[in-house]
Amino acid sequence: MTISRRDLVKAGVAAGTALSIPSVLRAQTAPTAARTVRMAMDGDLSVFDPIFTTATITANHALMIYDTLFARDSKLTPQPQMVGKWGVSDDKKNYTFELRDSLSWHDGTPVTAADCVTSIRRWGQADGGGRLLMERARDISKKDDKTFTITLKEPLGLLIDLMATMSGRRLYVMREKDAGRPATEQVTANIGSGPFKFNDALARPGSSFTYDRNEKYVPRQEPLDGGAGGKVVKIDRVIWDNIADQQTALAALQTGEIDFLQVPPPDLYSAIESDPNLALQLLDKAGDDTVLRMNCLQKPFDNVKARQAMLHLLDQEAFLRVMAPDPKYGHTVTSIFGNSTLYSNDENTGWYKRGGDPEKARQLFREAGYAGEKVVILQPTNLPAFSNASQLLAATLRKIGVNAELAPSDWGGVIKRRANKGPVENGGWSIFLTSTTDHSLSDPIAALPLSANGDTGWYGWPKNDEYEALRAKWADVETLEQRKALAREMQRVWWDFVGDVRLGQIVSPIARRKTLTGLIEMPGPVAMWNMQKA
Repeated sequence: MTISRRDLVKAGVAAGTALSIPSVLRAQTAPTAARTVRMAMDGDLSVFDPIFTTATITANHALMIYDTLFARDSKLTPQPQMVGKWGVSDDKKNYTFELRDSLSWHDGTPVTAADCVTSIRRWGQADGGGRLLMERARDISKKDDKTFTITLKEPLGLLIDLMATMSGRRLYVMREKDAGRPATEQVTANIGSGPFKFNDALARPGSSFTYDRNEKYVPRQEPLDGGAGGKVVKIDRVIWDNIADQQTALAALQTGEIDFLQVPPPDLYSAIESDPNLALQLLDKAGDDTVLRMNCLQKPFDNVKARQAMLHLLDQEAFLRVMAPDPKYGHTVTSIFGNSTLYSNDENTGWYKRGGDPEKARQLFREAGYAGEKVVILQPTNLPAFSNASQLLAATLRKIGVNAELAPSDWGGVIKRRANKGPVENGGWSIFLTSTTDHSLSDPIAALPLSANGDTGWYGWPKNDEYEALRAKWADVETLEQRKALAREMQRVWWDFVGDVRLGQIVSPIARRKTLTGLIEMPGPVAMWNMQKA
C-alpha cells in the first residue's frame, strides 16, 4: 500500500506526534513561554537592510525594528505614524513635518529630524517614488531637532502617498549615521526605533533570529487601524525559526513547537483545516502576483523577440497547478496592474492563450537568432512553490529546444546572485521568479516590477523610453478616469516590449495555532504587534 504525504501528516495529527522533527529543534523549542511566539517565516534572513534589498523576509524584519513617518490604515489611506503633525503651504510647494514625542532609538538616543532627512535621501536613491521626490525637491532639511521641511520645485500631490508607500521600498527611518551610507551599501546595525528590538546575542544565522519587545516604545494614542494607529506589542519575544522543509515546519506547528507558519504547503491545506488546533487565515486578501524576470542585458533576452516568446510559451494554468493546487487560491492574471486594483485592464492581452502557444514561442526564438545559449534559471529550493515552478519552466523551455539549466540555491542565494548583471559564464543569470503584492501594482511609480529604466532599475533591467515617458505622467494625472486611460496606454506598450511575464495571482493563507490571535490583515509584510497567545 502506498501512503501519501497527506495521509502521513493526518496520521501524525491523530497520533499527536511530530513528523521528522530534528532533535535539535525539539530541544530548542520545548521551553516555549506563554508570551513568546515562535514563527517559521518565508525564507532565511540573510540581508537586513530594507533599502538595499526588496526581499520579503527583509521587509518583515524591517517592519519589526524600524518605524515609518506615515502608515496606511485598513482602507490604505496614509496616516501619520512617527509624524505628530504636518502642514503644507498654500502654493503646495512647502511641507513641514514635526515628529511626535517620545521617539527614541533602541540604543537610547532620541530620534531627530536629521535622522529623517538622511533616511528620506537614502530611500530616494533606491525607490521609484523616492527618486521622483528627489527630482521634484528643491530642498529637504531639518528646521530643529523635531522638525524638518521638504521644499518642492513644483507641486507634487502624491507626496504623502509616496512617503506612505507600501510598494517597492518602504520609507523606514534609520539613524543618521546608518542612513548616511549609499543605498548600494548594506546597513547591518539593526538598530531602529520600532516596537521590537533585534536581539544580537541570540542571533543564529541560518537557524533562528530573536526579537524582543521594545519596552521604551510609545505607541500612538489612536486605535489600531490596519498598519496605522497604536502599535501595541502584547508579547515579550518573537523567535523566527528557519525550518526549510515545509513538512517539518507543519509538523512543528501541529505539536505546538511553533505558533505560526507563513507559507504552509498548499497540498496540505485540508489537513490543516481538519486539525482542531490550527487555522488558515488570509492576511492579504489580494494576494501576490508571481513574476518571471528575464535578464534583458544578456542573451537571449536582450532581444525583444525572445521575451515575446516567453509571453506566448507559458501556460499560467499549468504553473498555478504546481504553485497553488487549490483553484480557489490561484487565478490567472494578464494585466500588469494586477487583478484587484482600480487600473486592471485588458489592453493588448491578445497573446494570452489557455495552454500557451509553444509553436509561436519556437518561431519567435528563431526570429531572435537564438543559437543554443545557456538559459540559467535561479531555483530557490527552500521556497517550494517557486522551486516547483522553476522546474516546470526549465522543462517547458527544453521542449521547444532551449538550453535551460537550473541553478539551485536557497532564496538568500537567489537574492545575492540576481544582482549580477553579467553573462551566465561570469556568474550571471537568465531568469528568476519572484512575487509582488497584487495591491502594490496600483502604484507604478513605486512598484519595482513596473519600471523600465534599464540598468538603473530593478533586477532584469528592461528598458523602454516610450513606456517610461508614460509612467512619468502618473504623478501629475489628476482624475481616476485619466489614470485608468494612462494605465491602458502603459500596458499596451509593456506587452509589446515585454518587461516581464506574469505567471498568475496566488492568494496564500498563513497557518497558525488557534491560540495565536490578533494578527493584522494587511497586504505586504506581516505586522507582529497586536498578536497575542491565549
